[in-house]
Amino acid sequence: LLLMSKTRGNAQPPYIAMPKVRRSRKPPPDGYDLIEPTLDELDAKMREAELEPHEGKRKTESLWPIFRIHHQRSRFIYDLYYRRKVISRELYEYCLKEKIADAALIAKWKKSGYENLCCLRCIQTRDTAHGTNCICRVPKRSLEEGRIIECVHCGCRGCGGK
Repeated sequence: LLLMSKTRGNAQPPYIAMPKVRRSRKPPPDGYDLIEPTLDELDAKMREAELEPHEGKRKTESLWPIFRIHHQRSRFIYDLYYRRKVISRELYEYCLKEKIADAALIAKWKKSGYENLCCLRCIQTRDTAHGTNCICRVPKRSLEEGRIIECVHCGCRGCGGK
């Protein structure tokens, strides 16, 4: 893919022609056509977020929209299978195998206390200075009144509970 080309010293803005993500040669199971429009819409949002200019933002802030869309896509599949029970197990496993949804994140959502987890980086203690969870995992009732928090990793404003 061509990210930037130079013509006589003038740099052109980056234009990326991103191909659709290749899936396995195995055709998707029945019911995929019902979720495909939503997944295509989320893929389009993801491409927009990837191409969004990041001037004036911190390095981590430029990744926040990507984390949010990733979470949204995984939550969509999770809700369809576990809460609303409208997709088959075969379709659910296909989505996990093809990495349409994040299997590790969904596995955490199934555990008590992690139902609203925003991303896996917020529970990895190795990514913090003091070896603790992210500030967004602290319940809001345990924080100072009126204090606005924002996760450094993904921009979450609190996924730890009330």
